[in-house]
Amino acid sequence: MTTATGTTRGKGAVGAARTRIEGLAKVTGEARYSGEVPYAELAHGWIVVSTVARGRVRSVGEEAALRMPGVLAVLHHGNAPRLQENFVGQFGPDPVAEILQRDRVPHIGWPVAFVVAETSEQAREAAEALVVEYDTEPHDVDFHADHPARYTPEASAMGPAVTEKGDLDAELATSAVLVDERYSTPEQHHNAMEPHAAMARWDNGRLEIVDSSQGTFATAGEIAALFQLDPASVRVRSEHIGGGFGSKAMARAHNVLAVMATTVIGRPVRVVMTRRQMFSLIGYRSPTTQRVRLGADADGRLRAFDHDGVSLTSTLTEFVEASSAFGRALYDADAHRTANHVVPLDVPTPTFMRAPGEAPGSFALESAFDELAEKCGLDPIELRARNEPTVGPVTGLPFEDNDLLACFHEGARRFGWADRDPRPGVRREGRWLIGTGTAGATFPAGAAPSTAAVTAEADDTFTVRINAADVGTGARTALTLVAADALDVPVERVRVRIGDSDLGQAWLSGGSMGTRSWSWAVLAAITELRERLALGADIPPEGITVRSDTTDAIGAQAQLERHSYGAQFAEVAVDVGTGEVRVRRMLGIFAAGRIVNPLTARSQLVGGMIWGLSMALHEEAVRDRASGGLANGDLAGYHFAANADVPVIEADWIGEPAPGDPVGIKGIGEIGIVGGAAAIANAVWHATGVRHRALPIRPDRVLSAGTGPEGRTGA
Repeated sequence: MTTATGTTRGKGAVGAARTRIEGLAKVTGEARYSGEVPYAELAHGWIVVSTVARGRVRSVGEEAALRMPGVLAVLHHGNAPRLQENFVGQFGPDPVAEILQRDRVPHIGWPVAFVVAETSEQAREAAEALVVEYDTEPHDVDFHADHPARYTPEASAMGPAVTEKGDLDAELATSAVLVDERYSTPEQHHNAMEPHAAMARWDNGRLEIVDSSQGTFATAGEIAALFQLDPASVRVRSEHIGGGFGSKAMARAHNVLAVMATTVIGRPVRVVMTRRQMFSLIGYRSPTTQRVRLGADADGRLRAFDHDGVSLTSTLTEFVEASSAFGRALYDADAHRTANHVVPLDVPTPTFMRAPGEAPGSFALESAFDELAEKCGLDPIELRARNEPTVGPVTGLPFEDNDLLACFHEGARRFGWADRDPRPGVRREGRWLIGTGTAGATFPAGAAPSTAAVTAEADDTFTVRINAADVGTGARTALTLVAADALDVPVERVRVRIGDSDLGQAWLSGGSMGTRSWSWAVLAAITELRERLALGADIPPEGITVRSDTTDAIGAQAQLERHSYGAQFAEVAVDVGTGEVRVRRMLGIFAAGRIVNPLTARSQLVGGMIWGLSMALHEEAVRDRASGGLANGDLAGYHFAANADVPVIEADWIGEPAPGDPVGIKGIGEIGIVGGAAAIANAVWHATGVRHRALPIRPDRVLSAGTGPEGRTGA
């Protein structure tokens, strides 16, 4: 038995609510983040970024800066240590990591110099006084779907750029009901609470880095490759991380520059990004424009499905926000096509951001499905029931399971959906129009090879070593519960060590695959350890250690469609006099396999849903065409949901453990945001009778659109 603060014993640890093991250390300040670990003779670095959007660095006035108090070095493209050319990182070619290697300026906010000083204040003062002169060139930051530079890539991290089957034009032409609409989402940023920070030093010929990294083994490998070092000579540690959301998965300016500086001055160097620098140096979610065409019979059965997405990328390298990939496994049709395109511009390179592709893609597709339901005269949930696929629409593979409709049905029951009047704009409370909406959610359930080591100690405890990353999600606690459950011992007898590249290869915290991948490796090691202990082996002073590697086991999995699912429900109130939209309540029902720790899992899901609310109503980075920079590149101008914007949000789950996973896990890190914005947008339509196909749904857009049918003003 257990409570959130009680003791969990043996079997039953998985599935029991448990507070974070490191929680007390965090709230008391004992837990040290990468920007806080003290070192003797520590120097501090400050990044100087470009003030122009395209051109060349003509000169850097380093002489004057070097005469300023405390300044130890000024690095720039003319004197910085040389990095590996044409660097290929864990996700492919990555010139974004090639810092201070050439005079080219590809976008505003690109690192052009790095000042190192005795104190952070001295480094900042010298960096702000540093004179950098440029030869400027005309820039282009104007993103739109018909941009002449638009092209179709071969593929992305989310799969092929284009998938198609059937005769799309023919099926559209013979469909009784058509939806053909365009949807757009703006540039959005994932500024984690902890800024990107790193400390680097050389220790007896070995490079040590303390970093805010979502995957220390991968980061160590990238740093070794960039600096052409023996991988065994690089160690990256990242014990505590204050959020990441995809932005801390790769080598970037903070850790690359820290290594450069410590190599040059021979002392430990720390780099902490400013909040404004994070808007240009860590990546973001690209804006998208999406066209969705749906053709159906009069009874709502899909004949044609076409989802076409366009995103931007930088001129440095290609990153695809694969919005059209969202529906590839969700709905089938006789003719089925999805395509992603990109426009290269003079902007920073986008990157992975919570539910990359799925978050913007779900807004467009789930809004379009709501529009199709309206035209067919069907309840939105019934429309989805009539289009549930039996096999993967694109792959043809069988589903491991498919709980989308089960999530909708349970959510409808809990939300009171049956009492909903489907007519838009008919429910009013004083000055507020009231509406409800729903949307579906899905996210791939994958696993990646990892290694782990488990030691039976002589003092009757167990130590688990696995190079996991806890980005604030409670991964350390979840792994402790998995180990205690597998060992059938109290959690107090299990210690988990994570966040150190010396622990070996393991999947990073990303893709909603962290806990699943790590738990698989931990369970494999424990299974063998228990077999050895069952043979009556005496435990020596150094303990008995068993190591695992899940590469073969994961590679031997049957090819199936594996996904988590969810259904989002929202109720909104809209003041058509002020344009204000208030979310009154949200409910999310998810099917994500076995839930290891209900306490932290619910926080993960609710956090994602809040992000969906923020995406629907607030978040929008505005790029100035004249300068090429952001007009609101800080947390004062970039709006996001505050406490007062967030109602009571419920998140719960249904379903059975994933049959293809040893622990039964699927993954919950990203699905909470998927579909949230669409549910709110659909609720705004239900309240007002007007569709909003561009996010965010700002008050001025509500006012300019007015309200819809039955005698009210319209767009």
